[in-house]
Amino acid sequence: MEFGGGVIDVILPVLDEAGALPWVLGRFPAGFRPLVVDNGSSDGSAAVAGRLGATVVHQPVRGFGAACWAGLRAATSDVVAFCDADGSLDPRDLPRVTGPLHRGTPQLVLGARRPRSWGAWPPHARLANRYLAQRLRRATGAALTDLGPMRAASRTGLLELGLVDRRFGWPLEMVLRAAAADWAITEVPVPYQSRTGRSKVTGTVRGTARAIKDMRAVLATLG
Repeated sequence: MEFGGGVIDVILPVLDEAGALPWVLGRFPAGFRPLVVDNGSSDGSAAVAGRLGATVVHQPVRGFGAACWAGLRAATSDVVAFCDADGSLDPRDLPRVTGPLHRGTPQLVLGARRPRSWGAWPPHARLANRYLAQRLRRATGAALTDLGPMRAASRTGLLELGLVDRRFGWPLEMVLRAAAADWAITEVPVPYQSRTGRSKVTGTVRGTARAIKDMRAVLATLG
């Protein structure tokens, strides 16, 4: 799959990330355009993103997948990327993830997180990720170690996959459906650091359990 040049839309699902957005948006490299999808924030995240020059999409229906889907529908670039907006991932690493797509080899590239400190990735979240990565390797045959919240693929290709999950199962469903469609899937390492503020997912055992529940439902259907 070959892609031409041009700006790449980067979809950033956001729920109350006003504190992290200045750092995140201030580190966007040339050639990447931030598309912030506000998922009902109450802290002014959308206004912060707008002041900093990002395109803002409003998705009032709560759900990580719902926000990602709204961003995908709003994007216009041939290649799209996804990135967390909490400061745990550095947008300056986006070229690492999108670069292989331009070389025409893989069709879905995941940024495999490499923690810079033990505290960046709590033990319960590490264990959950290890379990999911093992299931993914068995289901897809790809040598994956992480679900990779920073990822990139063809916009039209993703639209054609028929993704239906609108909760935390979205990133897992994308990988499983891509594998079922015979996409080549690969990963590249990206640094992972402590996020700004408290996580709604990995920062709590309850949040992680909720994400695992959603992902198990996807695995039961597709895995």
